[in-house]
Amino acid sequence: MLSMNLREQSSLMARLLHLFDCFLCIGYLWTVVVWYRVPWNEYYTRLVVITFVLTFVSFQSFQLYRSWRGWKFFREFLVILKAWGTVIGLLLFYFFIFKISVAYSRLVILVWSITTPILIFLLHIGARKILRLLRSKGKNVRRAIVVGAGELGVNLVREVETMPWAGIKVMGFFDDKVDEHIITEVEGKPLLGNIGSINEYLKVHEIDYIYIALPMRAEKKIFKILRECRSLGARIFLIPDLYLYGLHHAEIQSLGSMLILNFNPNTEWKRSFDVVFSLMALVATLPVTLVIALLVKLSDGGPVFYKHQRITAAGKKFNCLKFRTMRVGADRELQKILATDEEMRREWQQSYKLKSDPRVTGIGKILRRTSLDELPQFLNVLRGDMSVVGARPIVDNELNGYYKESAGRYCSMKPGITGPWQVGRRSNVEDYGERVQMDDWYILNYSLWTDIKIIIKTVYCMVKGNGAY
Repeated sequence: MLSMNLREQSSLMARLLHLFDCFLCIGYLWTVVVWYRVPWNEYYTRLVVITFVLTFVSFQSFQLYRSWRGWKFFREFLVILKAWGTVIGLLLFYFFIFKISVAYSRLVILVWSITTPILIFLLHIGARKILRLLRSKGKNVRRAIVVGAGELGVNLVREVETMPWAGIKVMGFFDDKVDEHIITEVEGKPLLGNIGSINEYLKVHEIDYIYIALPMRAEKKIFKILRECRSLGARIFLIPDLYLYGLHHAEIQSLGSMLILNFNPNTEWKRSFDVVFSLMALVATLPVTLVIALLVKLSDGGPVFYKHQRITAAGKKFNCLKFRTMRVGADRELQKILATDEEMRREWQQSYKLKSDPRVTGIGKILRRTSLDELPQFLNVLRGDMSVVGARPIVDNELNGYYKESAGRYCSMKPGITGPWQVGRRSNVEDYGERVQMDDWYILNYSLWTDIKIIIKTVYCMVKGNGAY
């Protein structure tokens, strides 16, 4: 039970550590000021506020709260130094621009600047030591499989077994060249099957990590695993003998003394941005939201929200929320419409939408035209199912039928309330392949500045009502 709780709360623990670090920085500033008997004034109060904001953004931007399983301590310390150095650099620029450096004690600022990263590092060491102790006792364990039972895969297993504190349990190997009828285990780990059987294994067993230990010449098998297994809940890492695959946002990491490529793009900064932006949006639109909810309820007495199952990161499913814009029982009506109207059936098969949908209510048409029906999706963002900006939220049939080679990339990130499809031609895009290309483009080119530009363009499109139905 403790192991499951820790696994479920790991993301929460990282966010709490993030906040604790920020408060540590400003609390330590106050301590240094008091220690050196420097009078507190309004300039120090401003410095506290500015420091909190800068550390909150900088620490997240430098991926300080990623998973550090298998990483050496000094690498984390280097990241802390970079993040803190950025904060100090911005503060010095602030002092220079406003000519207020004389308002502060140079000794206080010097001592605070030099010793703060050491305190943060000591805090993180303590947190990691506690987690390592729990993992060495079988708590907070991640289950893994290794694809490739050759020398590379065997070396990986040996390396993992030297690090019980990393909390990684290798369940076994998948390999095509080993005859499973003759050889049933490798390096004390069972041979679970050939590479083609990984999909079925993942559907039945809960696996956290897939380590690909295949030679680069097996690129077809590697891409097949990336394409087919990324939507089944496990994170995928490559133990390379050559460094390729930049198209997948690969990041070089280490597992002990071994290098691996992380195919899971860092989106931690997006999460912080999503939470702050969604809270602001929900508060700002609360009066409008209440009015819409009342109008939807009064229109026919049916439910206010409509829930539809969509796909999020790692192929997991969630209930995407919208204000209900159709009559009650609209899903059942759709089958009758498609069975009797050939033109509408072709339109639905092409885009999964109907421009002149007879099921839409009067208030629903207004909500769709203005995209206000999507306001409840900010709740999905707060729950962690969606992002403010991302690829389109799609269903199983779309992922399996249209994304094909791009399915793995799609499942590497959370879908968005808005995205390039929203600010382009929106629902007017008839070629589904073009929709897939837009999602691919975003996943391969996302950035904070790109997200901000898309949000601004989305507001403009909502006002004009371009292409929404």
